[in-house]
Formats: sequence, C-alpha cells, structure tokens
Amino acid sequence: MKYGIVIFPSKPVQDKANSYRKRYDPHYALIPPHITVKEAFEASDDEIHQLIPELRAIANNTEPLAININKVSTFAPVTNTIYMKVEASQELVNLYEKLQSGNFPVNKEFNFVPHITIAQKLSDQEYADVYGSLTMKDMQLEDKIDRFQLLYQLENGSWTVYESFIFGKDAE
Repeated sequence: MKYGIVIFPSKPVQDKANSYRKRYDPHYALIPPHITVKEAFEASDDEIHQLIPELRAIANNTEPLAININKVSTFAPVTNTIYMKVEASQELVNLYEKLQSGNFPVNKEFNFVPHITIAQKLSDQEYADVYGSLTMKDMQLEDKIDRFQLLYQLENGSWTVYESFIFGKDAE
C-alpha cells in the first residue's frame, strides 16, 4: 500500500489554499492542503506497524512549531506547479530529516521545499496568467503546528489519515 507523511495546517490556512486549489489543482478532491514531510512510499502492513513506534517517538520528541507563509512561488520550469511557500524553519527541516532516517524508506526524489500546492498541471498559458496574478496577492500567514499525519492512498487515488501523531505528547 502507498503511504505518505504530511502536516495539515489549520482551517484558516487550508481555506486560503482551497480558495485557489478548487480552480487550479486537479488533486483538490483527493487530499486537503498539506505540507509533505515524507514523500509517498510503498509499505506492507507489517512494515507500517514497525514504523508506527518510530513515528510516535519522533512526535514525542518534537515540540509544536510555528510556520510562516509569506509568498507564492513555483517549481517552474520543471513543472507548472504553484505553491504557498512555507519558510524552512530549522524545526521543520529537523522533522523532515528524522523521517528520512532510521527504518524509513529512502525516497528523497527532490530537495525539501516546504510548501502547500495551490495549482498544478496547468498549461503554459494558464500557468503564466495564474502565477502572475497570485504573485500580486498578499500571502502573509502564520500557523501553529502540533502534529503530523500518516496517510494511506485509497484505490480511487484519494488519501486518508491512518494515524495522527501529536508533538511532545507522552508515550502511550
């Protein structure tokens, strides 16, 4: 089964992202706005059950963190993807790096660029228009993050939460 690890921002940040995603992101119905901290990977039920204690330990040793979004950016010319850029705080980078070590599969396809996708798979013309208009909008958002989620992918391509891991929580 395919799994991934993400951070879901608060409802106000998700609402802001969704105001663009519903028009410009074909994955809008498949997953809520999120910050990917571990790219999708394949794992068996046994492998996931072995990773869960490790995920719990990482969460227990991570303090809640603040994220700041201060602009719209893009992955062009690689792809016509537009995103809300999340500042790469040391705490966020540390969390990402912990999820790339230990028993976790090594699957870093790209450098870690914390972001919330708001548009993707646009034609060149549509990309130019949308990116041009979004760069003129104010994107000053702050959020407090206190958990990450292990997701799994359903047969229809949508993602759902397998388990949430709360930061700084005592081990169960």
